[in-house]
Amino acid sequence: MRRRVTEAQANAFAATALANVVRDYPRHVSHLLTRADEDLDPRRLHPAFYGSYDWHSAVHMHWLLARVLRLFPVKNEIGLLLDRHLSPAAMEVELAYFNSAAGKTFERPYGWAWLLELQAELLRLGNAQWSRAVEPLAAELARRMADFVARAPYPIRAGSHGNTAFACLLALDYAHTGADKRLENEIKAASVRWYRADRGAPLAYEPSLDDFLSPALVEAALMRQVMAPDEFSAWSRKFFSTDPAKLEPPAVADRSDPKQSHLDGLCLSRAWCFRKLGYGNAARRHLEAGLRHASGGDYVGEHWLASFAALALGDNP
Repeated sequence: MRRRVTEAQANAFAATALANVVRDYPRHVSHLLTRADEDLDPRRLHPAFYGSYDWHSAVHMHWLLARVLRLFPVKNEIGLLLDRHLSPAAMEVELAYFNSAAGKTFERPYGWAWLLELQAELLRLGNAQWSRAVEPLAAELARRMADFVARAPYPIRAGSHGNTAFACLLALDYAHTGADKRLENEIKAASVRWYRADRGAPLAYEPSLDDFLSPALVEAALMRQVMAPDEFSAWSRKFFSTDPAKLEPPAVADRSDPKQSHLDGLCLSRAWCFRKLGYGNAARRHLEAGLRHASGGDYVGEHWLASFAALALGDNP
């Protein structure tokens, strides 16, 4: 399967992202309070990434805007917004938050990985103004990510934000694009240490109700990147005890439920993984199921699903 973002899709995705990244409310605040008088105004804490419901969704909606601009480089309104949000002053405040008492493990590892993927897209786009502004935060989170995976004795196998395989896939794209050899080497070493002995992926137990990732598929997609082809083939035969291509798109009973709406994202992330793993028909089936819900609908899905649709459709990572 090889489908790319069409101009019509890009226009729809861009319209969704442009509205979301400047939408203040509803806002989910994740913050470690260290004193009674702290200011939790999202625009002051996160002048770049205050919209789209939460910090990580704001980051990957900015990634979506950069992706659309790279594929269709005439979207003037995107450039104007990125000029404002990815300014040196805004990014300095974002970095200061990570260096504060509240920021030590803030958004680890999912938000870290999406910030690195945003920077990878900016580097591919070739806009030095934006990539230079984001670079200090990207460098800090790349260092933290390398330290984190080097020291973690076990992976996180969740089907949601904590999943280490998904975070490593995005961070590895940044490591390749930004020539960060230490991050690349630490991810490769950790992936082999965590996953090399895995056997019999429990596909029968997927999905859980709030999954937007398949733990088995993202792990396999990562191992395909870090292993030599022959080694991966041998590993995957033992890892997949049943044919992953037989997975069917999940049923969603209530798209106004924030957790159930994750299942639309699962369709799209599975499509992304199936494409990486060479399962074209399964990728197409899941993509078609997820695309129809990628924009519009309830805000619990609208604030993030379009970015996963572009991930499933596009070039890189």
